[in-house]
Amino acid sequence: MATPIVMGLTVAAGALAARQAALGFEYMLSGRLMQSFGKGFYQGGFEANMTRREACKILAVRESTPPDKIKEAHRRIMTANHPDAGGSPYIATKVNEAKEMLVGKKRGDSAL
Repeated sequence: MATPIVMGLTVAAGALAARQAALGFEYMLSGRLMQSFGKGFYQGGFEANMTRREACKILAVRESTPPDKIKEAHRRIMTANHPDAGGSPYIATKVNEAKEMLVGKKRGDSAL
């Protein structure tokens, strides 16, 4: 007599688990889960002309950060985004441009 009751409870538990899995999958596909993971990232593209504010956002530093800390941040970000390591050449260019904007030295500048 207990066997049909146990079977019924097992089927009900399986159906409930399948429903929860389907709801979780739908939530994941809706993008809300992915948006909650990316809340700390800047939502937007690059500006046409690099500004100091944008350069600070790219390197994740403040405008008052000393040059040695800016160089450390540049090195850290370039390690992750270098084109030779599978990163984007465009992102690498923007990271280099941001460092040059904040440090104030460009390649080819003379000490005159």
